[in-house]
Amino acid sequence: MKKIIMAGLLAAAAGFANAGNVLVVLSDQDKLDLKDGKVMETGFFLNELMEPVQTFIAAGHTVVFATPSGKAPSADQKSDDVNFWGGNEKARQESKALLATLKLTSKSGSPAISLAEVKKIGYDKFDAVFVPGGHIPMQDLLKNRELGALLTHFHDHQKVTGLTCHGTIALLSAIPDAHGYVGKLEAGQRPPPSQWIYKGYKMTAFTNEEEEQAKGFLNGGKMKLFPQDGLVAAGANFLEAKPWSTNVVEDRELVSGQNPQSAKAVAQAMLKKMR
Repeated sequence: MKKIIMAGLLAAAAGFANAGNVLVVLSDQDKLDLKDGKVMETGFFLNELMEPVQTFIAAGHTVVFATPSGKAPSADQKSDDVNFWGGNEKARQESKALLATLKLTSKSGSPAISLAEVKKIGYDKFDAVFVPGGHIPMQDLLKNRELGALLTHFHDHQKVTGLTCHGTIALLSAIPDAHGYVGKLEAGQRPPPSQWIYKGYKMTAFTNEEEEQAKGFLNGGKMKLFPQDGLVAAGANFLEAKPWSTNVVEDRELVSGQNPQSAKAVAQAMLKKMR
């Protein structure tokens, strides 16, 4: 069924003269392991996913969703707050309505395909890749080998790669031994990786200062790793702006956003690179 859906999505893209296929990669996990054995229920941030998806669709692009296993992703219910849409209730409702129509989080009817299926289809069938935030990429995407292979292909072919907030940590998956390296970071070590294709790239993500201000989301728990610390340790040229302000950083094929407020701007910057 998902292969049929995928074929239909690719065929639909042919209806637009300049349309492309945007691959949106999300975690299929719904819990984040914290320090001291604590666990937090979480998922993708609603506006960080939906504002970019709406932007891509409005521009005539076909959006394809993928998770590591092909299981449906989960939304962070704490992100269902109009403040993340700048107080615009109409925009919030439009995002939620489209998410419901897509059935992305449906356990039985989600259109999400696996990263293995993406590889079978062919990375060359996609013109851009986007990873939204929410805390959940910190659980698995930062060390997923299949995502690392996908990102490496996009890097090698200079194809548009967008990420925002905690999603930027997914770039660590392109480190050859990402699993082992992330383990060292989570243990408090900060050794440089043996190699990383994004070393020296300018980028941004949810900052340490924003983490401190948003610690209430963790319900008293503490994260094993902050995105800023992990990216800097790996060799990123990390650029941060005032907390909670829109901040988009571009470097070669890469477009990264600092926080939920930056999500739509990341998508808009990606569209400009796709022309």
